[in-house]
Amino acid sequence: MKLKKSESNDFLNEIIKIVNVKNVITDIKKTTNYYKGFRFGEGTALAVIIPNSLTELWKVAKQCVQFDVIMIMQAANTGLTGGSTPYGEYDRDTVIISTVKIKTIQIINNGKQVISFPGSCLYELENKLKKYNREPHSVIGSSCIGASIIGGICNNSGGSLLQRGPAYTEMSLYAQIDENQNLNLINHLGIDLGESPEEILLSLENNTYTEDDIKHTSCSASDNKYQKRVRNINSNTPSRFNNDPRLLFEASGCAGKLIVFAVRLDTFPKQKKEKVYYIGCNETATLTRLRRDILSNFENLPVSAEYIHRDYFDVCNKYGKDSFLVIHKLGSEIMPKLFSLKNRIDRFFSQWSFLPLNISDRVLQTIATLFPNHLPKRIRHYRNQYEHHLMLHMSDDGVEEAQNYLSVFFQNHEGDYLECSEDEGKKAFLNRFVAGGAAKRYHTLNPKSGDIMALDIALRRNETEWFETLPPELDKLFEAKLYNGHFMCHVMHQDYILKIGVDTDEVKNQLLAFFDKKGAEYPAEHNVGQLYKAKEGLERFYKKIDPTNSLNPGIGKTKKNKYWQD
Repeated sequence: MKLKKSESNDFLNEIIKIVNVKNVITDIKKTTNYYKGFRFGEGTALAVIIPNSLTELWKVAKQCVQFDVIMIMQAANTGLTGGSTPYGEYDRDTVIISTVKIKTIQIINNGKQVISFPGSCLYELENKLKKYNREPHSVIGSSCIGASIIGGICNNSGGSLLQRGPAYTEMSLYAQIDENQNLNLINHLGIDLGESPEEILLSLENNTYTEDDIKHTSCSASDNKYQKRVRNINSNTPSRFNNDPRLLFEASGCAGKLIVFAVRLDTFPKQKKEKVYYIGCNETATLTRLRRDILSNFENLPVSAEYIHRDYFDVCNKYGKDSFLVIHKLGSEIMPKLFSLKNRIDRFFSQWSFLPLNISDRVLQTIATLFPNHLPKRIRHYRNQYEHHLMLHMSDDGVEEAQNYLSVFFQNHEGDYLECSEDEGKKAFLNRFVAGGAAKRYHTLNPKSGDIMALDIALRRNETEWFETLPPELDKLFEAKLYNGHFMCHVMHQDYILKIGVDTDEVKNQLLAFFDKKGAEYPAEHNVGQLYKAKEGLERFYKKIDPTNSLNPGIGKTKKNKYWQD
């Protein structure tokens, strides 16, 4: 039941006492960054609340439970499926709790593990680990736009790094609302922090625990079974996907149905030697053979192997150029600030109806054209020669292993490969990883196109027909189809630009039915958000960890009402 006006005021006054008035946002003009997803999802809420500490987060959560207010947990808000923004109508008042100010990262066990707070980002962790010569579970992809560490855990994100697997841990500190509407703090970090919630949170925040308080348990702080799994190329199931029951454990995969205060994660040794091989071909069978050979026969797994189709290469080259240049010159850590500035500029100019929408995109696109071509000449040459492109990133002993294999392989198969310089390798991968923003820009600046739809599909490990060939009656509905993906694990990211007037939901259902027939799973790593229907097992997991349905209700197109009622 929604609060009366007086109750709503009482609730917000209590929240202001906790976090200060400047950290409670109700002005609709200032809430766009929080109410609207990076690519999908938009709604409204009673307020945006920004706690400054774990203790404040706990106190805010207690007030929300007392007033029976829905909580939507949000960190960087970089998700592509609208999983951390309001969407539609709810039976109770709703607030967004943004954790962007709670950014602490604590290094433990001589850098072999870390404790991450809710607002910490991947690029911050990457920087902290440099002096230990170690790396986080993911150092590429969405880290370029400031993805949060805990957001990745809550969505089992990542997995493009073949030696490390998806974001996963069995060690976390979280709050759960039980079936009797009680808020409980559960410490499964494996660190002795005290008894009461306040004592536990203060001990963690102030870093007053000792090495003796850190327990070495059998619980996993990463997906240490993934390497064996991805090598099983004859399996009739995908290697990783959000609905995989083996990865649904407390905070891992919870999709905001728990309030996660901290997670404990493994880190990984930094490679001593690295090399990128850029592979081009025109027949999909070439890459199919190469993938199966590498996964079944190589002693050393690749660091990663990223696929991009020529059409998506062109979109990234043209519409992702400004992001590419900024990241290449200034580093990924500046991207969240630039996104925030861009949104403020668009909001300011939207006050005048005679100006075009998304004016910042138009200006940035124009500025990007003034710079010389940013991609290496040899890679641009491969774009002209080959339809299918694969970036194979090897490390240490795997470098020589790949070199020996590729030199023989392409004597007997069509296509070819480049041994990239360090600069060529970095730029090749960076062109691939501006894809999400580039597709969005392409859609924004092409008014003749219809809706944009993004799917991430986990194909079977034994799938040989991995490149999508749609029935003609479905294929004719698209203005453009853009394909890339994490090739060795067969997780494909597919962006579709529909023709004007085409029913998006109907087309999406047809596409998903097509993938059902292929034995694929979806979503693979962006989680269900507001775009996908949670399958039965995933919905059961959500009901178990959030029996009152008070945290992020409606996720995965599930019921939104209290206690999951109709």
